[in-house]
Amino acid sequence: MKTKKHRRLLCLLFALCMFLGCTPVVHAEETQEEEKDQTRSPYFYVESEEVGVDSFPLKKTTVNTTIDGIIADTYVTQTYANEGTSPINASYVFPASTKVTIHGMQMQVGNQRVTATIKEKEEAEEEFEAAKSEGKTASMMSEQRANVFTMDVANIMPGDEVRIELHYTELIMPTDGTYQFVFPTVVGPRYVGPVLDDCGNREEWTGTPYMPEGSLPENAYEINVNVTSGVPIGALSSSTHDVNINWNEAKTTAQVALSNPNDYAGNRDFVLNYKLTGEAIQTGLLMDSNENENVFMLMIQPPERCEVEEIPPREYIFVLDISGSMYGFPLDTAKVLIRNLVSNLRETDTFNLILFSGGSFKMSNRSVPATRENIDKAIKLIDEQEGYGGTELLEALEEALRIPANMDTSRNIVVISDGYIWGEAGVFQLINENQGKADFFSFGIGYAVNRYLMEGIAKTGQGESFIVMEEDEAEAMADKFRTYIQSPVLTDIQVSFEGFDTYDVEPTVLPTLYASKPIVLLGKWNGEATGTIKITGKTGTGEFSQEIPVSSASAGSNDALGYLWARKRVERLTDYGISPSNPDVKDEVTQLGLSYHMITPYTSFIAVIDTVRNPDGNGTDVDQPQPLPLEVSNLAVGYRIGSEPGEIILFAALVLIMFLPALSKKLKKEKVEEKNI
Repeated sequence: MKTKKHRRLLCLLFALCMFLGCTPVVHAEETQEEEKDQTRSPYFYVESEEVGVDSFPLKKTTVNTTIDGIIADTYVTQTYANEGTSPINASYVFPASTKVTIHGMQMQVGNQRVTATIKEKEEAEEEFEAAKSEGKTASMMSEQRANVFTMDVANIMPGDEVRIELHYTELIMPTDGTYQFVFPTVVGPRYVGPVLDDCGNREEWTGTPYMPEGSLPENAYEINVNVTSGVPIGALSSSTHDVNINWNEAKTTAQVALSNPNDYAGNRDFVLNYKLTGEAIQTGLLMDSNENENVFMLMIQPPERCEVEEIPPREYIFVLDISGSMYGFPLDTAKVLIRNLVSNLRETDTFNLILFSGGSFKMSNRSVPATRENIDKAIKLIDEQEGYGGTELLEALEEALRIPANMDTSRNIVVISDGYIWGEAGVFQLINENQGKADFFSFGIGYAVNRYLMEGIAKTGQGESFIVMEEDEAEAMADKFRTYIQSPVLTDIQVSFEGFDTYDVEPTVLPTLYASKPIVLLGKWNGEATGTIKITGKTGTGEFSQEIPVSSASAGSNDALGYLWARKRVERLTDYGISPSNPDVKDEVTQLGLSYHMITPYTSFIAVIDTVRNPDGNGTDVDQPQPLPLEVSNLAVGYRIGSEPGEIILFAALVLIMFLPALSKKLKKEKVEEKNI
């Protein structure tokens, strides 16, 4: 009887461990607030039991974008409504493209409409908290990352409808003749590692609530895009959403809208691809002249690629994310991608493979020749992975850089991940410190990739980023990467201005150009718009030179150019690796934000209705929960033990291992006793 009892106990223990390993432990706001404040990790939303509180105040997001040539102008309206019976203060985390310049915000409550002002972040926060305590309806928008923003709205009264309109501008650049407009809709959960900032804290926004896998909020998305061009538009489609398209007769204008906004509810990025018929993009010069400043934008089409036989051998180090957030579809897609990447290496190439989650593992101490045997070994190793643990990318990149290098071979480090990590700054710093040792490329996997990280890896590392959202896109994207990297089409690029008095030209250093992606320069000038702009460089077959007469462009009204220049300047100063503690950088970026009325890391929008609407100041703070991105499992969200479920699975296994010997010994002892009876 005892033996049976212990066997049952053993079975129950095993079942418990498996349950713990497979079941997420939610963080309830009411009972575990202290833990959430300590970890700042994403957590599962648990509906409040407080009567009369509306936990989902964001009801609708409407997007209206006009793309004229290569400039996109977007208005986003977020509609908040309090359908409960108590006043609430709402907080919401939302994404944007890394390329946008947000330069306008308005708030409307009933018939009252207020234009937001731009202020230094600390001043905006103080004004918002004061308005909140005084019972005034207020809103504040702040940047957390180049692609992550927070919106705080205070004193939303029962029955209120609060409309907040954002206005931003971005540049749409073609690659291989294809233009792509992206509107991100959801911020993926960020793995929060053990490293704290200089003050011993983690950022508040990383502790945002998420709804369980498969759940969708009630807020709807409406997305409308108007594309205009002087030439017919071809191959217009969305790879992420069902859309309706209305054309004009000449097909030079297209109006695109979601077929059914209620089908998606903001759990994936909206992506619109299109091409322009006719000749390829040529050199173009746009100018804007006003009483405050003169701004120009120069776009130059690169030369043709060199022949394959001219390409020297290359080393590829593939760094693959196998963390818990990659479980299922993302990792399956990554496997297809990397199999294609590895299988098509040239015999003259060498490669290595690093797998990372909470730690990292490399296939070989040195990169190996791309033989069939080595490729098969790598593919077998990839196919064995399932997805677990944290996302320690920094450690994996350090491991990649420690691999002995062949000085005669060009090294390329290729990162494959969804990018769901918190410590992006450390990654950028590492890449900046190792400039010249390798070129860095990135593949973002999924429907809501952390584009800030994945694009930042490529920008900092002088490479290019690619986004793979569907498994059947993996092969084509691998081909695109090979075509892209096979030959740098233009190196040692130099720009000179003859008879054209320019200043503050961005970027200050031009990287190697790999593919048919135009070079873009933004800058300012004094005096008359005269003279010549000269571009020189080296191709695989010889010298390259091109001259552009400034007179070929007429100075007119292109108001967006100033915002685009300012965004490019801020990007260079703050986005990818410059220390935010540098007072000179902070002062310059702050002044740029104030001068151009735009969001930066140090400036925020603040809008206040100057009427006391909630006299006692009492209200419930509500964090608007987000859906998990499409095809991202519950394994991406924080847990009591560790930051990702791989750690809780490990804990369950350890519990089993600890108890198993004792139980086995007990069972053996009882068997002996039974025999002796």
